[in-house]
Amino acid sequence: MAGSSHGHTPAAWTGVIIAFIGFCVSGAFMVMAQPVGFWAGMVIVVLGGVVGMIMRAMGLGQPKQARTPQHVVPAATREPVGAEG
Repeated sequence: MAGSSHGHTPAAWTGVIIAFIGFCVSGAFMVMAQPVGFWAGMVIVVLGGVVGMIMRAMGLGQPKQARTPQHVVPAATREPVGAEG
């Protein structure tokens, strides 16, 4: 995937960073046995996904035409594994 730009967009980075912060918050409060803090962290995780989707809708994500892989060869055109020619 050398030429792929999958996930290298402001929407993806922002969503993942917010979700990571939420996981850290949830983990810290889980260790401290504080259920309210744990669930607050889980809300932050979901918020990261929502923010990422909103940013993608605003045009800060990967364009739709670039999402379809162009390098995939259909199975019908491949040679059989044992074919030697």
